[in-house]
Amino acid sequence: MKKLIGLLFMATILFNGCSGYLYTKMEALEFENIDYGFQTKKVLSNPSLSYVDIGSGKQTVVLVHGLASNVGFWRYNIPELAKHYRVIAIDLPGYGKSQKDYYPYSMTFFAEQVKRLIDELKIDKFIYVGHSMGGQIGIHFSLKYPQRLEKLVLASPAGFEEFEQGEGDWLRSVMTVEGVKKTTEESIRRNLANNFYTWNNRLEWMVEERVRLAKNNDFEMFSYAVVRSVNAMLDEPTFNKIHLIKVPTLVVYGKYDGLIPNPYLNPGFTCDVFSRAKTEIENCDVVEIDKAGHILQIEKSDEFNSAIINFVNK
Repeated sequence: MKKLIGLLFMATILFNGCSGYLYTKMEALEFENIDYGFQTKKVLSNPSLSYVDIGSGKQTVVLVHGLASNVGFWRYNIPELAKHYRVIAIDLPGYGKSQKDYYPYSMTFFAEQVKRLIDELKIDKFIYVGHSMGGQIGIHFSLKYPQRLEKLVLASPAGFEEFEQGEGDWLRSVMTVEGVKKTTEESIRRNLANNFYTWNNRLEWMVEERVRLAKNNDFEMFSYAVVRSVNAMLDEPTFNKIHLIKVPTLVVYGKYDGLIPNPYLNPGFTCDVFSRAKTEIENCDVVEIDKAGHILQIEKSDEFNSAIINFVNK
């Protein structure tokens, strides 16, 4: 029923003219010129890493974004978290304002880049907060460098859901560089809307950003990073490693996540996917946020911020 409501809603905004956006007619947006609302800094060694470093406090929170996104997807969380902690938000290589090239883009590669930034900033222990793909990267990080983590926050994390070989092969086949490059504005809006319980016009900045970025010369490298990242999540699964996490962990997710579990390959309820966390992770809290989809840190930012603050401070 929720899926049907979502499709009907999208049909309404796409065909009754109330969205009326024509970003395809706007000028190209360079990755370097994306407005996150915060000043960015860079680690210049190859690959160069762009990041936001704001706030202060005894504890440091590091925010790691998900697939096809960037630091800007934390814009509703950074100000509140920075009232309590030092907050660092990183653009992973291939994304946002960080360097793009034919890098491996594996989960372990991304985990090593997070460690490289943290080492560069001379931070000993920190709280890792990863959304979606960033969550799966966080699982890898926690297994390799548990001594560096004070706590681990997995927000709508990838890596809990198991895919059979044939299912993984299908996912690989539908994700191509050309497919990412040629996604239409209508499809971009529809795909983004599937990440939310309720889509509304205040979220249109994501559509505009994505459409305009597709016009710049670096977009092919971004598309390559996205496709390789999808393959990496399949190549380095963590569904069978959840029980090995030894650091205090919070799993927070939206009750109406339309992506987890995969609605085509593993239809079911999101709560069933993440219920494993409570029994398999030795020290774990699980928080479900109502009326929220996959990108809950944007859709329900107040509840999301509170969940993190309560967990870090307990």
